Amino acid sequence: MNNWSDYPILLAVAETGSLTAAGKKLNMSQPTVGRRVRALEDHFGTPLLKKDSGRLIPTSFGQSVLDHVRRMQDEAAAINRSSASLEDSLSGVVRISATEGIGTAWLPPVLQAFRQTHPDMLFDVGIGFEEFNLAQREADIALRWQSPGTQNSLIAKKVADVTFGLFASAAYLQKKGTPQSLEDLKNHDGVIAMIHDDDPLWIHDENKNPLHMPENVTFRTNNIWAFKNALGAGYGIGAIPVCSCGMLQTVPLVRVLPNFSQIEALYLVAHEDVKRSARIRAVYDFIAEAMKKDAAFFMNGGESVYQNAAHLHFGDAVTAG
Repeated sequence: MNNWSDYPILLAVAETGSLTAAGKKLNMSQPTVGRRVRALEDHFGTPLLKKDSGRLIPTSFGQSVLDHVRRMQDEAAAINRSSASLEDSLSGVVRISATEGIGTAWLPPVLQAFRQTHPDMLFDVGIGFEEFNLAQREADIALRWQSPGTQNSLIAKKVADVTFGLFASAAYLQKKGTPQSLEDLKNHDGVIAMIHDDDPLWIHDENKNPLHMPENVTFRTNNIWAFKNALGAGYGIGAIPVCSCGMLQTVPLVRVLPNFSQIEALYLVAHEDVKRSARIRAVYDFIAEAMKKDAAFFMNGGESVYQNAAHLHFGDAVTAG
């Protein structure tokens, strides 16, 4: 009898295209991933994966196995969601997925405001640009940029329009000069954050292709705090939300080309089954209302109405009806 826990490992390899990437996703070593996949192949007596253009992809039989694996995962997740949907208590754990910035600076005081009336709530916040699978209950609620995602049976609400602008440190601009047009940016130094799907955080066209990116990129990172600190340290010009300048920005930044801005949508997402849970629905509605109250902050920057939320009692907190 083969080990059922080997199947999610096979699925992770098929989805990521490599043993190393699957190991990183599952927090396992690459040799362990390879050994577990080989154990499955030995059990079936036939290869489940093959190399194609440098990636591992399923064989025909491997794809058939993965179809069953996905159905098994969907059924297991449905059991979890069913149990969650029966919970009427406004206490317990709520798992929230968010990106850096929103998740690390804005969300904690907002959730603390919720706890003023619901002190028995525990928040488990996952930070990162990867999309947590809501159907598999990797998260109960997600805050996502640009679109709510493509998973089935999602409830999504656009909760904010966030203004992005171009920023640099005063020291950099004193040294390199201030660009007077978007075309001038090519002659400047760029600071780039690589976000989900390795997209560069920069101004872009309607097809998400970067526009007027500096020819000389001096700092690139997948971490937003390192990215913002690099801007403050004078590495060059980068694109950030105007509201983020008020969220734990250690070095003041200067907005470049202030007449230029780009708007990105922020969505609040949950699975339709889990949304029937009283505590998850209450948190979902509270975050949506908090985004509405802070609309000016996300659009124009300045100070969030929740900046001192830990010290306030919100009598109009949204609760489940």
